[in-house]
Amino acid sequence: MTTQDQDIRDITRRAIASQRRSTPNTISSLLAVQDELGYIPTIALEEVALAMDTSINDVWGVASFYTNFRFHPPGKNIVEVCWGPTCHLEGSSYILKALLDDLGLSGEGDTEDKQITLKYNTCLGACAQAPVISVDHQLIGRSTIASARSEISRLRGSEH
Repeated sequence: MTTQDQDIRDITRRAIASQRRSTPNTISSLLAVQDELGYIPTIALEEVALAMDTSINDVWGVASFYTNFRFHPPGKNIVEVCWGPTCHLEGSSYILKALLDDLGLSGEGDTEDKQITLKYNTCLGACAQAPVISVDHQLIGRSTIASARSEISRLRGSEH
């Protein structure tokens, strides 16, 4: 086992043990791991299975069912576009299309340089500020194509 693998095992065990729930379950454990690592590597699936006294197949079944779990490291910056009903009505689909084009993506995912991960979000919880995007967990309301592109430029280290 490599040092990196052992580090991931140690981080995973601490994440599982640090849950505030009195009875951790598979989902809460996977969430704790993803909060800590940013994704869920195979080694972490094994550790969750051990902690929950279940099989890795059962843990994989839970993890792969939910689209919010990642199985590879995210990009350096995470950009989420809300496409809930209110944001959609206020134009988030146009923002999303512009960002997909600018980032060279056909759907949510990581840019080739791993600088940006683009995600769709069903609701960012700020409907009164629609359309909303999130950049590294900071909400930006009343977004426009221009303001969203400006954020991407800022993340890439250049100004338009």
